[in-house]
Amino acid sequence: MTKKQLDESVNYLKSKGFDAPEIGIVLGTGLGQLVDHIEEPIIAHYNHIPFFPLATVEFHTGKLIYGTISGKKVVVMQGRFHLYEGYDFSDVTYPIRVMHQLGIQKLFVSNAAGAINLSFHKGDIMLIEDHINLQGGSPLAFKNVSEFGDRFVDMMEPYDVPMRKKIEQIADRNDIRLQKGVYASVVGPQLETKAEYRMLKILGADAVGMSTVPEVIVANHLKLPVVAVSVLTDECDPDNLEPVDIQEIIAIAGQTEPKMIQLFTELIKSL
Repeated sequence: MTKKQLDESVNYLKSKGFDAPEIGIVLGTGLGQLVDHIEEPIIAHYNHIPFFPLATVEFHTGKLIYGTISGKKVVVMQGRFHLYEGYDFSDVTYPIRVMHQLGIQKLFVSNAAGAINLSFHKGDIMLIEDHINLQGGSPLAFKNVSEFGDRFVDMMEPYDVPMRKKIEQIADRNDIRLQKGVYASVVGPQLETKAEYRMLKILGADAVGMSTVPEVIVANHLKLPVVAVSVLTDECDPDNLEPVDIQEIIAIAGQTEPKMIQLFTELIKSL
């Protein structure tokens, strides 16, 4: 990744009309309905944006959408990138750097995740308070990282506290059951074994997924306040484990998404 590549991506999007968005949003697996709330959308397909990776997962559509939600200019990633698709950390986080260059001042991230904490249930939403990086690398571990920001980034509080408090207040007002916890990020794409679920619980994880952490690390590198939520689509009880049905996971994500949309749209309104 070079600054020249970033500039080319950003200039292309500006030429399409992506003008000074305030908020960037990353939509997770099965969580695409938020785009229906974007007013006057302008769409850029990933395969048209210079140096952008391509979404290879069938339920990730691969579009960057610019428009207005709750009176604020937003840019939304409909379809994200994962290490399990064969991409590296630089590819996975490239769109975050592009959105930052476009001008976003806040980043919202969503994902579908499995509940490790057995008091959480499928269909719950978990506000991420902290994370455990089990992906075996870092999006900041490249030679010229200091051209883009500090090499050593403090991660004491990676998720913005004021935005987290606002999400909690919005959930209270709207009777949305909001769990809070620690998200562990693994490579995937295989699901975890019973022993791995036990290990994650011992490590202090409340939920597990295959995304989010690289984007959050880069947001912190860019000093970009970030908030993230997990839609919990399955329960990972190693003593009562059943085979995972990916279609059921997508269906639960879709059923729970309206609550996530309400949290995000009201948060946008409050900023």
